[in-house]
Amino acid sequence: MTVWDRPEPPTRPAPLDRERIVAAAIALADEGGLEAVSLRKVAARLDVGPMRLYGYISTKEELFDLMVDEVHAEILPEEQPGDWRETLRAHAHRTRQATLRHEWLADLLGGRPALGPNALAVNESKLAALDGLADLDTAMRAVETVAAYTIGAIRREIASLRAERATGLSDRDWQRASGPYVMSMLATGRFPALANMVHNSREVSAEVSFATGLDWVLDAVAAKLTRPQA
Repeated sequence: MTVWDRPEPPTRPAPLDRERIVAAAIALADEGGLEAVSLRKVAARLDVGPMRLYGYISTKEELFDLMVDEVHAEILPEEQPGDWRETLRAHAHRTRQATLRHEWLADLLGGRPALGPNALAVNESKLAALDGLADLDTAMRAVETVAAYTIGAIRREIASLRAERATGLSDRDWQRASGPYVMSMLATGRFPALANMVHNSREVSAEVSFATGLDWVLDAVAAKLTRPQA
């Protein structure tokens, strides 16, 4: 039986429910990452005994599942965008925005499918947007491909943000600090493609980089959805 199937226990002296438990856990994770979340710490945040929580949640993994599903409510648009491309684009951007608000989400994306009602609604929205445009297998691969790009790009961005906080160096500061070494290596002539990139490429923001890559992925999906003319 999943945590969503299991009924909550009757209300007891201090008001408590899964919604309050999940909100407290998300607040802790937003402050200190997933390592800051435990049933004991959540109980302390709610000013109840830890054993009270076990009537609602059996394990920390169930708590993480509930947290992920709660954030999926932020990802689901209030209205379905007009076409498949806008739907998948909107979900990707909203997933990135939600993860920037809740960095711990990056650590929980990409594993087994999330089964909570909000996560199911997100996946329903994406598949429904492709309904009638391709066979089911093609639609599934399209959704998976966009999700793989989205999760990978988000994790890279979050890793960069964490590195900045850990070292105290912004990306620009890190580039300056490592510049002499990089330039000396490029001067050997062993890395001409990298040298061309360093000297001639245009630096863009993480948001622009994400949007550009996403559009390229959507272009590739569009090519697979285009059916040959009879």
